[in-house]
Amino acid sequence: MAFTYFFRDYHTIKHTVSFVVPYAAGRSSVKVWDAGCAHGPEPYTLAIAFAESMGRFAFKNLRMDVTDIDGSDLFADIIREGVYPFDELQRIPEELFQKYFSSADKEGTFRISEEIRNRLAFRKHNLLSLLPVGEDYSLILCKNVLLHFSPAERIEVIRMFHKSLSPGGFFATEQTQKLPEEVQSLFEQATPDAQLFRKVSG
Repeated sequence: MAFTYFFRDYHTIKHTVSFVVPYAAGRSSVKVWDAGCAHGPEPYTLAIAFAESMGRFAFKNLRMDVTDIDGSDLFADIIREGVYPFDELQRIPEELFQKYFSSADKEGTFRISEEIRNRLAFRKHNLLSLLPVGEDYSLILCKNVLLHFSPAERIEVIRMFHKSLSPGGFFATEQTQKLPEEVQSLFEQATPDAQLFRKVSG
């Protein structure tokens, strides 16, 4: 199973949310795609960041498609149940942990709140199919996946992401990843502090 943990690279996630929320303000549906979500800590961290920024009423408009190739066939159940061992939750600030988690049935595990769980919809998906899971996304987040692809595959996946974003939508990736030269004209960097890019149309 892919290893990840809650609140990993939270700087980038918070920074990303600070751009996406005003961009998507007023939309009846704010669509986000987390590609390569593993067993859920990253998209749930992102959802918490949106909840903290958007407020309870606007947060109900958030719809997150979370996808992974999931060779284990375990991710769907884990994400749906939203139950995690405390070892994976230790980086969460205490205030947010108390706000969004409660004790689960198994000792030493905690369940994320229904309010957050209801925003996520998981499906198995292979990015190299180059078939998007949706369109008109305000944000596509893809971390820890592109580095496993060949340069040519990376370019084609990023082109797919570009087509799947709404005009002016955002694409965020791993801090160590740079946009290949072949797709740099498709985006403009939104901030020097993160690998966050805004779609350029036309």
